[in-house]
Amino acid sequence: MKREYYEVLGVSRTATKDEIKKAYRKLALQFHPDKNPDNKDAEEHFKEVNEAYEVLSNDDKRRRYDQFGHAGVGSSAASGGGGQYGGGASDLGDIFSAFNDMFSGGRQRGGGAPFGFEEVFGGGGRRGQASVGIPGTDLKIKLKLTLEEVAKGVEKTLKIKKQVTCKECNGSGSKSGASESCPTCHGAGEVRQASKTMFGQFVNIVACPKCGGEGRIIKDRCPACYGEGIKLGEVTVKVTVPAGVESGNYLTLRGQGNSGPRGGAPGDLIVVIEEIPHELFSRNGNDVIYTLAVSFPDLVLGTKVEVPTLDGAIKLTIPPATQPETMLRIAGHGIGHLRGSGRGDQYVKVNVYVPKELSHQDKELLKDLKKSAGISPTAHNDRNAKSFFEKARDIFS
Repeated sequence: MKREYYEVLGVSRTATKDEIKKAYRKLALQFHPDKNPDNKDAEEHFKEVNEAYEVLSNDDKRRRYDQFGHAGVGSSAASGGGGQYGGGASDLGDIFSAFNDMFSGGRQRGGGAPFGFEEVFGGGGRRGQASVGIPGTDLKIKLKLTLEEVAKGVEKTLKIKKQVTCKECNGSGSKSGASESCPTCHGAGEVRQASKTMFGQFVNIVACPKCGGEGRIIKDRCPACYGEGIKLGEVTVKVTVPAGVESGNYLTLRGQGNSGPRGGAPGDLIVVIEEIPHELFSRNGNDVIYTLAVSFPDLVLGTKVEVPTLDGAIKLTIPPATQPETMLRIAGHGIGHLRGSGRGDQYVKVNVYVPKELSHQDKELLKDLKKSAGISPTAHNDRNAKSFFEKARDIFS
């Protein structure tokens, strides 16, 4: 059975793109076939890591995977072309870039760029320039649902306070919309800090302190958002909750989180389900249980009684001689299945009702009833004991 893609990369289901990319690079470096020659296990791990990354790094594929699992992305996620290991040239470029970042402080060749893994693997090239905008952060909210809403599914309209795009500057952060390439990093968004040690020269790549890693400098900062391109606002979001969810389940709404500063991609909205305890029913998976108190005469003689369900009250038949703790089933009146059609059942747990206060007349009636051989359990217990001793005698005689 295929492992969960999140498990393969060792990240949570709410991991950001940066966290997914970081985890992917680490594992791809670890299991790369060039570092593990003739190691079939490492090669399989490498393929698995690439397949997971191809899905989770793509917004559309990730959305389908979150909703439908492996079935939502086909039997093989590595469908976007690519080389021998299913990851594609761009993925391998990321791997080599990571190698270069880690080891580019090696010896120099003829005064050129540092000799590193780019040259070993024949890849490389200059990093692309940073794009304007910082990704927005995710939002997490709790959504309380009644058992009735959980049973059939529900659509909720939520009002959410979050960072929204500034309308004054259209999210650019600039009053005039103008920006220029950062003079410190020349638009790369990063600077390299070289240091010499007894082991050689090491290069540390960090975000540019001038532009914060964006590669561009904002001109004429917008007074409404102070150059950030975002401000606090309130939005209305519709959430469709399927039947069968339970506390701890969550829905991820892509792009509904905080807007990114200066045109950055928005984060996600994570809606965590919280089920409100019901005053009448308890839940057992997709079944619900209702406890019904019935009088002793009704248990003995049988009766029909009205009981509540998630769909309204219905008539339930109590068969004669029903014993306490008996569970009577009402088919199809439980909770809808989260995966698949149909609903669970409702079970009615029958208990005998024992009154705490009785009138004098009721007490006299019960005393007369107690004298009846058919009502008293003494004769029944005596018969059971006699039968037991007779069987024991036959066994040991």
